[in-house]
Formats: sequence, C-alpha cells, structure tokens
Amino acid sequence: MLPKILPQQSIHESISTISSTSNTDESNFRLESTLQELLSWQVHIEIECPGNDLVTLFKQEPLLPGIILINNQEYVGMISRRKFFEYMSYPYSLALFSTKPIKILYKFFQTEILAIFEDTSIVKATEITLQRPPKIAYEPILIKTTCGKYKLVDFHQLLLAYSQIHVLTLVQLQQVEEQSRVAKAGFRDLQENYTRLIQNEKMAALGQLVAGIAHEINNPVNFIAGNLVHAIEYSQNLLNIIRLYQESYPEPETEIKTAIAQIELDFLTTDLPLLLASMQVGTKRIEQIILSLRNFSRLDESEKKLVDIHEGIDSTLIILQSRLQNNQIGKNINIIKEYANLPKIECYPGLLNQVFMNILVNAIDALEESFVISHPSLVRDQAKICIQTQLTDDNQVIIRISDNGSGIPESLQKQLFDPFFTTKPVGKGTGLGLSISYQIVVEKHGGHLQCISTLGKGTEFIIEIPTHLNSKLV
Repeated sequence: MLPKILPQQSIHESISTISSTSNTDESNFRLESTLQELLSWQVHIEIECPGNDLVTLFKQEPLLPGIILINNQEYVGMISRRKFFEYMSYPYSLALFSTKPIKILYKFFQTEILAIFEDTSIVKATEITLQRPPKIAYEPILIKTTCGKYKLVDFHQLLLAYSQIHVLTLVQLQQVEEQSRVAKAGFRDLQENYTRLIQNEKMAALGQLVAGIAHEINNPVNFIAGNLVHAIEYSQNLLNIIRLYQESYPEPETEIKTAIAQIELDFLTTDLPLLLASMQVGTKRIEQIILSLRNFSRLDESEKKLVDIHEGIDSTLIILQSRLQNNQIGKNINIIKEYANLPKIECYPGLLNQVFMNILVNAIDALEESFVISHPSLVRDQAKICIQTQLTDDNQVIIRISDNGSGIPESLQKQLFDPFFTTKPVGKGTGLGLSISYQIVVEKHGGHLQCISTLGKGTEFIIEIPTHLNSKLV
C-alpha cells in the first residue's frame, strides 16, 4: 500500500492532498471489476498557487501520476507528472513559472483529458483509453465519482489490471473452446495496441530529440565554418606580410631574432595553414553528421514520400558509428555496402529508418556478444555487417542485412517477430524492435521480412518492399 502524502508547512494552505488506495486485492479482479477497485489519487491544488508547489508535491510522492487543478474548490483541469516535467525541462521554464500562479503555466500545455465515471468496468475503460491519440496515450485517466468529485488513475495501473482480468478470463474459459479463442484474440489486440502506443510515443520523442539536437549543433557549426574562411584568408595575409618583412629586412634586431626562435616561426608558417585546413575538414564532417541526423529525424513523419533508401541506411550507420567503433572492447565492426542502382522508393521513410536501426542494432549486439565469448568465426575473420540492395524485375526492392556473429538457434527463430519476445538480458532489450519492424514492413508497406540464421555462422535479415505503395495500405 502506498503511503499517504503529508502536507508540508512550506506548501500553500490551499493545497489539499489526499492519497487514496483501493482496499481490493489486485489478484481478485473480476471480469466485471470497475474503476473503483483501482489504486487512485486525489491530490488537488488551487490554480492561484505558485508553480513551485507542483514540484514539491511531485517530489513528495514519486508515484503520483498527476495533480487535479481547482479554483475555489471547483474542478479546472489536470497536470500530469510526465507533461509537467517535460515542460519544465525546457530552457528557462523553471525560472519563468516557478513563482507564477499555476494557471499561467497550465495555459501553455492544456491537453485533451479523458474523464470516465468510476462505475465503468476496467475492460470498457481500457478499450476507451487505448483509442486516445498517441501524444496523450500515457496521460493519467480522470475518474469522476458518484458524488461529483474527481480522482486520477495511472494509465499503467489500468493496463496491469486489464491484463490480470484477461488472464483470469482465459483460465475460466479454458473449457469453452470458442470463447477461449475470442479471449486470446482480444489479448492479442491489446498487445498490438500497447506495442503501437509504446512505438508512437518513443518515435515521436526520438524524432523531436534528434531534430532538436541537429538544429542546436547547426547554429554554432555554421558560425565556425563561416568564420574559418575569413580566418584562413587573414592568416595567409599575415604570413605574406611576415614574408615581405623578412625579404626587406633579412637581418632583424636581436630581440626579434630571439622572438622568432622562441615561437619557431618557420614551423608556425608551415603548420598554421594545415591546422586551419584540418579545422575546416572537421566542420564539414560535423555538417555531414548534422545532415544525417536530420534525415534520421524523419522518424516522426507519417506521410509517404519518394526517397533514396540508401540515404536512410547511411544516416542510420552514421548515428551508430560509436557502436561500430567499440573502444571498450578494442574491436571494430567492418561495414560492407553493396548498393545497387535503385530508383527513389515510395515509402514511409521515418518508419523504414526505424527498421534499419532495429536490425542493425541487433546485428551489433550479436557481434559484441561474439567478441565476449571469442566466437571462432570472428577469430578467423573480422567482425562485419554486410548491407546489399537490389531491384527485381517485378519492381521489388530487396535489402539484405547480414552479420557473421554467433547466429540464432532454430528453436528461437519462429518467435523473433512476436511482441515482447527477446533473448537479451533484462534491461537491455524490450522485445519490441523486431515485432515493430515486421509490422512496418508487412502492414505499412505490403512487403516481406524474414530472418535466415545458422548457428555459428551468422544471421541475415531480408527486407522486401515494392517501389510504389498500394493505395489500400494504411
């Protein structure tokens, strides 16, 4: 049971904090269980209170999903923990809103709030909740009580309760074959919906993050690159003046001779242009990385476009460069690219970039594991990932991504594309990457994704998609 929140003297008197927990044993959920049986929170705060009071309440109870806003004891809205700290992480937000009334902050990120009556069944509430837009998928659910009050339920608590109810339902319906089949199909739908919710949230956040980083880096790099041109010109002019002085005054004063010797003028005049030229090469390399980040930030794009598939693969490889050159284990992974002459492909570029990322990360993980166990195939040959593309006669594009790692046991290959299945240690893999990749290739692009692996020899993933999307595909 969660501890109750104790009001602190530093909090404004108009904050009402009540933490309520359900007395129902979570293992005793029934099919008809309602939202009343879930853990719920009733934490209210007047919108005239300063923003710092929100920080205090959230720090006081780490599990608190959100805070209900009131004005003269009347409901106004809700601020979730996730949205609040996301907004407060922006530059200057904390300093700007910490001392101002909460109502000013609330105007900046009001979002759609789902409100459900407390006598709604958990199953029905889950169905309603999963229909929310991805951007508010993880927001707490506002529960309206029979007496007109409001409380909050954590989204994950609802999903957990639904999962328990579903498992219990399956056990009860094992003797009825048809009903059991329907229940399994419903659980599968829940699993896929939950996978999509996680995917949409993760990809939207990652796309925004990558695009933001690229933008922030681009400004100073452009400044440096633009000034380097002038710095090279100015330094060359100064070196020319020094050369003219040396020609006109071959025998300078002793003090000048000493200074020339101390700074090693001959070496300086030779090395300075090379130094500036290397800096110019470095800025061009950074500009190339920024361009790759911008290409990769297409992750949050939902529109189909005509794109160069090779551009997406190369952008992904640049982002994974630090893992390909693994300094921790002292070994590098060689990338072999065999690109065919492909036309631009009609596809969802951000989603395909994600497929490339998932498969390449799996290949790198497999090779790193082989490094640790000193697999014989890597002793004889350097660790490598081979990427091949080709265009078939029936306008299908095939992308092959293979590695020479330890391979995948045949008993596990049939489960590779199942949601939440992973062979990686706890905390390293979620079991969603290949499942999501399969949905993107098959459902979004009408293509095929298969895995061919031989234990001890390596693994190959084959992606096949049409050059033009079928208009019926969503």
